[in-house]
Amino acid sequence: MKIVFQHSGILPVLKYGGIERILFWHMKELAKRGHKVVLFGHPKSQVADLGIELIPMPETLEEFEEQIPDDADLLHLTYNFEAKKKEIPTLINIQGNGQIGESFSLNTVFVSKKHAENHGSSSFVYNAVDLEEYPFEDRPWDCRDLLFLAKGSWSVKNLKDCIWLAKKTRKFLHIAGGKSWLPSRYIKSYGMVGGDKKMELLKKTDALLFPVRWHEPFGIAIIEAMAHGSPVFGSQYGSLPELINDSCGKTFSSKEELRGHLDHCLTYKRKEIRSYIEESFSIKRLTNDYLSLYERIISGESLNSQRPTWKLAQPPLELLDF
Repeated sequence: MKIVFQHSGILPVLKYGGIERILFWHMKELAKRGHKVVLFGHPKSQVADLGIELIPMPETLEEFEEQIPDDADLLHLTYNFEAKKKEIPTLINIQGNGQIGESFSLNTVFVSKKHAENHGSSSFVYNAVDLEEYPFEDRPWDCRDLLFLAKGSWSVKNLKDCIWLAKKTRKFLHIAGGKSWLPSRYIKSYGMVGGDKKMELLKKTDALLFPVRWHEPFGIAIIEAMAHGSPVFGSQYGSLPELINDSCGKTFSSKEELRGHLDHCLTYKRKEIRSYIEESFSIKRLTNDYLSLYERIISGESLNSQRPTWKLAQPPLELLDF
């Protein structure tokens, strides 16, 4: 099978990046299995040694469409686009929430069951991690050092309540992705991090706080933390109840309820959490799922019976109660 991808940034990602890493890992896994993989991307991307053909991305989408190889079997994109000049089967993977009134392709794939349902769809593939990049070391469970790993300036990620929780429970919060401007002995801010620094924080913290206040499509930080054997404590919105079970964390309806759990934190077994990720969120599983969808699309089947669109009354970024 010959699959074409497009991404404008340099791959592999050297520092910050979530969706970009998943796309790269998937392409690498496809090439490893003998598929022909073509990337329209940044000319500085280092993918040739992995068996991925790199074509510099032209300036416009019209030029990109014209340059898609005639023998390509499928186009896999991460944004809402439909070819007009060439008839080529196309899969659209949407990682974020659509806007009210926005319409997506019939072959759109979401990243969790709830994410799909919120857009009137049942088509989804869970995100994944390349476990070779997340080496596991079993460590004692302490629940002393907490991690916030998200874009702190984005209010729906709820850094504010994470800081409140750390101060109230007298635990240490390590903020990766933002800053706390109020001094506290319990808060350590690192700004936007990626690469080795992010891995260092994942390895030295005990649990991830993820009390989002929106319908979270997936939350890649959740499976990154779990890959290191850390439980995740979050809200009950979006995909979180799907991803977090009692052996690897818990979801809560309010910050007060979450605080009570942190005050009397149960014992979690890091090896069990790692095993859960290995079984459910490996890049090999993701590639298997996408290959099944590729075959359906190439055979002429549509993944959705009607165009997906945001189905909820409130805008996606409206703050939800917590």
